[in-house]
Amino acid sequence: MNPEISAVTDRIIERSRPSRAAYLALIDRERDVAIRRPNLGCANLAHAYAGTEEDRDAMKADAGMNIGIVTAYNDMLSAHAVYYRYPELMKVWAREAGATAQVAGGVPAMCDGVTQGYPGMELSLFSRDTIALSTAIALSHGTFEGAALLGICDKIVPGLLMGALRFGHLPMILIPGGPMPTGLPNKAKAAVREKFAEGLVGREELLDAEIGAYHSKGTCTFYGTANTNQMMMEVMGLHMPGAAFVNPGTKLRQELTRAAVHRLAQIGARGDDYRPLGACVDEKAIVNAAVGLLATGGSTNHLLHVPAIARAAGIVIDWEDFDRLSRAVPTIARVYPNGSADVNAFEAAGGMPYVIRELIGAGLLHADIPTVAGGDLSAYAHAPSIENDTLGWSPVGDSGDETILRPAAAPFSPDGGMRILAGNIGRACIKVSAVERDRWVIEAPAAVFEDQLDVIEAFKRGELDRDVVVVVRFQGPRANGMPELHKLTPPLGVLQNRGFRVALVTDGRMSGASGKVPCAIHCSPEALLDGAIGRIRDGDMIRVDAETGTLEALVGAAEWAARIPAPAPAPASGMGRELFGMFRSGADEAEKGASAMLAGAGL
Repeated sequence: MNPEISAVTDRIIERSRPSRAAYLALIDRERDVAIRRPNLGCANLAHAYAGTEEDRDAMKADAGMNIGIVTAYNDMLSAHAVYYRYPELMKVWAREAGATAQVAGGVPAMCDGVTQGYPGMELSLFSRDTIALSTAIALSHGTFEGAALLGICDKIVPGLLMGALRFGHLPMILIPGGPMPTGLPNKAKAAVREKFAEGLVGREELLDAEIGAYHSKGTCTFYGTANTNQMMMEVMGLHMPGAAFVNPGTKLRQELTRAAVHRLAQIGARGDDYRPLGACVDEKAIVNAAVGLLATGGSTNHLLHVPAIARAAGIVIDWEDFDRLSRAVPTIARVYPNGSADVNAFEAAGGMPYVIRELIGAGLLHADIPTVAGGDLSAYAHAPSIENDTLGWSPVGDSGDETILRPAAAPFSPDGGMRILAGNIGRACIKVSAVERDRWVIEAPAAVFEDQLDVIEAFKRGELDRDVVVVVRFQGPRANGMPELHKLTPPLGVLQNRGFRVALVTDGRMSGASGKVPCAIHCSPEALLDGAIGRIRDGDMIRVDAETGTLEALVGAAEWAARIPAPAPAPASGMGRELFGMFRSGADEAEKGASAMLAGAGL
């Protein structure tokens, strides 16, 4: 293993020793004494079996595993619309393996692409906790010996895992649906967005471009949070190998899902290959998730999600771990917004089997993790295919396109493109894998806002046509639920295109597709908790320095200490935001995962 990967892993193991031991004791206890079907009363079982007729006799006989399906299906979210027919097919495939399957419950699945820039986005991050709680409810009946988790997008996969890990004595497999086929290229879509921001095209042209990009069922084709989720499930060994980026509606997609159901039936506690979820998600798997994120230029949202998933399994990872890993892990993939290719081109060039082979070969991934597929992670360096109507896997070859995927020995960059910034403003994250090197350091006067829509209006009035650090505060988890500030991407990109030195500093989030503009995000402590970001005033010189890892207001120390933080705006209401007050008031800081649920559970 690379010595820095080993050192960070050891650091996480040592820091997590008490909490991980408590977690493993929990799942051991649950495996041995938790409510199980043979122990349920007859009336309880009758209720559980009443909704099924074809499988009732098999359930009564307790002849095989009963698989709980936890689904995030809805047909408003393109990535999840594909799940419509999955449960009925999975029931057939379960019978083939001597098992049964039932839909245990549904979880909400909101689309950040729909809510970006509008009030509903303030529910987005806490939908992750809601999904975790819904997953726990689905699995609380004690009638399942394993579970299939159907989810793909931004908060859904983290939420499913956070809830499912509290039932970590059960084997579980994540089942993706795949990306939509390529439509209008992402780079062309982004260009139309910037033209619209400048008033050069109208709403009709913009809408046509957006529909041309987002045109059918499946995951969006850029490498944002949803597709980063799928990458992570592969490097953690929680998918069937190679399942992440196979398009919906194909024979291969169907056979991979069928294989996942069959595999679940084999890895239960009654068999000889028991692989409970809580044992699969160990410290090494969490490090693999972070390494995969860095090597592929994935979404900044996972600096929130990985710590939260880890905590649910008794594991503690912090931003220093990410920072150290980033300096050791090379970037070997270029997928939009870090390049021009989309995930379909990435898959065609070798996809996740290539990435995993290269990273294992370079000693950057822990191969010795207990994957759901059996064996270790080396099986995931094989690509799936259908030959003579039979699913099989074969070793992946060389990169099919070295503008998209490169060997670990000849990477695009020697590091992973994530940095932690620290200074008198606080701690923040910055993703520089798509930022030109001459923009890693920005020093400019601040323009301070408390709403991203006010930034857009100031841009339209020409007030930002200058070197500027745009500061958007009171966007943290306790203030308003930490919405993504994706609406700022086009105007900030336009300002940069005009030749200005531009950066963003915020205690909120940026989109998983954030790209060419340097953005210091997740600033902690947040403004609502008297974080120093609340002391910044219009005109203060701000230095965002990804080279040295600093985030500074260039203000005298005495003056800075004497400043009174800006008053917090009144809590917003409408669009159900008032119902999430308990989540906001109890949320942890960003570095711990920004979760109210985990904090409330004492995790």
